Amino acid sequence: MSEPGISVSTIQVPIRNRYDRMEWAGAFGDLGTLIPFVAAYIGVLKMNPFGVLFAFGVCMLVCGLYYKTPFPVQPMKAIGAVAALQAVQTAVVTPAAVYSAALVTGAVWLLLGLTGFASRVARLVPPTVVIGIVFGLGFGFMLQGVRMMQTDWLIALIGGSATLLLMGNKKFPAMFVLLAFGITVGIVQNPALLTALKQSGAAFHAPTFALTNISWNQFFVGAVLLALPQIPLTLGNAVIAIKEENNRLFPHRPVTEGGVSISTGIMNLFSASVGGVPMCHGAGGMAGHIAFGARTGGAVVILGCLLLVLAFFFSDSVEVLFQLFPTAVLGVILFLTGAQLALGSSAFPAERSGRVVVLLTAALCMWNVGVGFIVGIALHHLQQRGRMQM
Repeated sequence: MSEPGISVSTIQVPIRNRYDRMEWAGAFGDLGTLIPFVAAYIGVLKMNPFGVLFAFGVCMLVCGLYYKTPFPVQPMKAIGAVAALQAVQTAVVTPAAVYSAALVTGAVWLLLGLTGFASRVARLVPPTVVIGIVFGLGFGFMLQGVRMMQTDWLIALIGGSATLLLMGNKKFPAMFVLLAFGITVGIVQNPALLTALKQSGAAFHAPTFALTNISWNQFFVGAVLLALPQIPLTLGNAVIAIKEENNRLFPHRPVTEGGVSISTGIMNLFSASVGGVPMCHGAGGMAGHIAFGARTGGAVVILGCLLLVLAFFFSDSVEVLFQLFPTAVLGVILFLTGAQLALGSSAFPAERSGRVVVLLTAALCMWNVGVGFIVGIALHHLQQRGRMQM
C-alpha cells in the first residue's frame, strides 16, 4: 500500500509489532467512532468510566499482540445507539442492561464460532454482497464524517486540508498534527475544560465484578432490545467484512470467520464481567488505523495501553478529556477512515446485474448493515435466476 493510505495493494507485515511514530499515529485512527460512543455510554447512561476503558484497553492489548495486524476493537454501534437513545427517552436501559447485552452477545458469538456455524453462514454470502457491505460501510462513515464536520466547517477545512497534505509524512505524521490542532481548538473554544482537567487530578481505580446485581428485567432488556438486533450487523461488518479486509491487506496473516467470532465472544464475556460495553472487530476500525500510518498490531497495543492508563488513573476526568476533541475534527478522522475503507474495497463485478447488487447492498448498508446484508442476499439470488435485467 502506498504511504498516503488510500490503496488496494497488500501490506507486508513484519514478524513483530512495531511501535514507531507511524504506529503511534495510526493508533488514533479509530477515535472518530471510539470517542462518540464511549462518551455516550459514560455521559448518557452514566456507566462507570473505569469499566468501559479497562475492557477496551485489555481487549486492544491482547488483539494487537495476537493478530499482529491493526486488528481493531470497536464499540458495537447499533447497541450503543439504541442504548443511548432509550436511556434519554425512557430510562429503560441501565448500565446493568448494557452488561447483559455484552454477556448475551459474547455467548452467541462464542457458540457460533466454536460450532463452525459462523463460517458456514459466511460461505453462503456471495462476493457481490461482501463488496457491497464494505463499500457501503466506507461511504456511510464518510457521510457521518461530513455530518460531524458540519458543526464547524472552518475547523474541519483547516484540519482536513492539513491532514491530506501530511498523509504518509513520517517526519510529521498527519494524525499527530490533527490531534494537536483539535486539542488546541478545544482549549481555545472552551478554556474551562483545561481548568476542569487540572482540578480532577489522578486517582487509582481497580477492577470490580459487574454481574452481581443484574435483575431478570435488566437481562431481558439487554438481550432482546440491545443484543439480538445487533447480530446481523455484527455478522456483516465485524465478521465477514473484517475478515475480507484483513485477508486482502495482510494475506500472510489471514483470519477466519470462526476465529473472529470466537474472539468477539471472548471479548464480550470479559467486557460484561468488568463493567464494559459490547465490542466487535469493525472493518472501519482497521481502515482508520491504516489510513493514518499503522501497519502492525503495535498501533492497537499502543491505544490499548493508553486506555488502560486512563482507566487506572484518570477515569474521573475522561469525560472532560473527550470534550477537548471538537466534533468537526472527529468528523475529519471518520471521513478519511471511510475513504480508506471504500476505496480499498474489491473491484466491482464485470456484469451489470452484479454491479446493481453491489450498489443496492452498499446503499442499504449506509443505513443499516443488517438490512443491507439480508436484502443483498435476496438480490443475489434474483440475479442468479436472471430476474434482474437492468
